Amino acid sequence: MNRARRTLLAGTALAPLAGCARTQPPAYGGGWVGAKVERGHLLRERKAGGWPAPALQRRAGAIVVGGGISGLAAARALTRAGIDDVHVFELEDEAGGNSRGHAIAGMRCPLGAHYLPVPGEHAVEVIELLEALGLRRSERGVVVYDELTLCHSPQERLHIGGFWHDGLLPPIDALPAAERAETLAQYRRFGSAVMAASAGEAFAIPTARARWSPVLATLDAQTFAAWLDAQQLNAPALRWYLDYCCRDDYGSGARQVSAWAGLHYFASRHGFHAPGDAADERDPVLTWPEGNAWLARRLAEPLRERLHTGGVVWRVGEGRDEVVVDLWNARAQRSERWSAPQVVLALPLFVVARLLAAPPAALTQAAALMPHAPWLVGNLHLSDALAEHPGAPLSWDNVVYEPGRQSRIDTSPTLGYVDAMHQSTRSIPGPTVLTSYWALGGDSPAQRARLLGEPWSAWAGAIVQDLARVHPDLPAKLKQVDLMRYGHAMSVPVPGLRGSAALRALAEDRPRVQFAHGDLSAYSVFEEALYQGTRAGAAAARRLGASRRR
Repeated sequence: MNRARRTLLAGTALAPLAGCARTQPPAYGGGWVGAKVERGHLLRERKAGGWPAPALQRRAGAIVVGGGISGLAAARALTRAGIDDVHVFELEDEAGGNSRGHAIAGMRCPLGAHYLPVPGEHAVEVIELLEALGLRRSERGVVVYDELTLCHSPQERLHIGGFWHDGLLPPIDALPAAERAETLAQYRRFGSAVMAASAGEAFAIPTARARWSPVLATLDAQTFAAWLDAQQLNAPALRWYLDYCCRDDYGSGARQVSAWAGLHYFASRHGFHAPGDAADERDPVLTWPEGNAWLARRLAEPLRERLHTGGVVWRVGEGRDEVVVDLWNARAQRSERWSAPQVVLALPLFVVARLLAAPPAALTQAAALMPHAPWLVGNLHLSDALAEHPGAPLSWDNVVYEPGRQSRIDTSPTLGYVDAMHQSTRSIPGPTVLTSYWALGGDSPAQRARLLGEPWSAWAGAIVQDLARVHPDLPAKLKQVDLMRYGHAMSVPVPGLRGSAALRALAEDRPRVQFAHGDLSAYSVFEEALYQGTRAGAAAARRLGASRRR
């Protein structure tokens, strides 16, 4: 099962943009949605002395900077611990971070992460949240999930040579005859390697509950591609699939991420199963038309007026008795100064390093180690259902496999789309929204500049051109293309990052400023962000409780 979402890498992967320059506007509407890029860049463009004096000063019981999943989880932990007057400050107009949602023509669709795997036993924060929301319960010792929330069937399909196949692992009988026997043997060998690696709880989600060891440190020190080469796992179909999984979950391919990350993808959940294995079955996932925005909005709801959107925090200063937070209120167009005895910084580490007046050495070191992959998410409104190729029917997740690109895996194009109306109960196909994900890994700075510099029409044209390869009737049925761009969507777990002493130091309980973000786990998924936010919020609540008892 793919996890974070989709990918397009550097170089020739963006060649479609060159052919999408238009002398006339496209036949469909749309534009950029979901993020105020210019607002996010204010922190970088303005110096500390370039902000007006505060027009408002207020004190809070606790402050959380960042309204993504980790920030919302921290606020929830503080509130549940009885801390009054918890305020959350978010840069964008909606909280949720990478788990925000959208709607086109009344149809909800995701702007980022769009599903949550059914949690394992270590993900206690996720289990508790799902039970509190009524999505999970126990009946006579058996765990039961809300059937309307579990992903409906058919779940996944793969397009090969004009035919749709069930599932995403390339099926043996769809491969060239000369590759079949060796590919199946390598599928089984990799499955055995994953099973061996996962013994003894070496891998877990959240990763903080895994047992770190010299074996994991060795895996963390090399790329996944190098490890696969050493194991002689080189079958084109296997390498395509493993690279797809890495780019989907981490934003970059097997040549960039560590071997720890590549194995963690499988060993932390349900393993890797070759076709025909007894355990060869789909991983159950929870999903909603708007993706994980459904969860984010329910985390945000209790905050009400204590959730402040449109706030550019530009300085955080830690004093002896309190922490001062200076920000620009983009809605009111004024500077504000807030203070609290405890502050949780639930932001990417490279941003935190810019905010803190005196950043600790571990923060500077960790931020320097950690690249972030930019992402593009496109939502395409179609007036009618698409004509189908033979094979498996339209599924929730739809991916194209291109064997002709095996020699240049790291420049493969986008990896498919999700049908936002899949969870509806309608019996006849009709208008829908397709969500296409591109993770611009590889040369991230260059791709980030291109993502921010190229116009909406060029990126929209590239997405349409890509999907029209397998759906030629798509352009004629296209009404609107709304694009969401993330300059730094997710941290990439490059070699040496997961075992970094700097990351471990930042996750420790601190006197007045707690750090909380998926970055602290070396990669970005909902479970890790929820864990880090809950941990930091609980630590801040303990500090506040201890100070009150003195």
